[in-house]
Amino acid sequence: MGRKKKTVEEEVRDGLRRLAFGEIHDAVLLLFADENRIINELPKFNLFNISEIKRPKGGGMEIKFFDRIKALEKLRDSENGVSAQPLAFYRALEESAKRAGTAFDGAEDE
Repeated sequence: MGRKKKTVEEEVRDGLRRLAFGEIHDAVLLLFADENRIINELPKFNLFNISEIKRPKGGGMEIKFFDRIKALEKLRDSENGVSAQPLAFYRALEESAKRAGTAFDGAEDE
């Protein structure tokens, strides 16, 4: 029996869970490991939570992570169905603009 293919919404929620609750152990290893170890083990590292890596001219490394609080908020909103509300608002706004355009076009004929 094959595995059920996930919907886009399920994939998004899984990604948000990984951002909100994921480990940063490998990122810390990346920060403090010597270059040879990094080169050898980089494909094995879980760097999903990292949004940016920089190597400044002065040396060292900067690692920025995705915002866990924002991921939690988005996850909560997706679980509560809040994410569909802005789309409904924009649909209503678009429909209102169409009606206003039709009313305006009719006023020009007079």
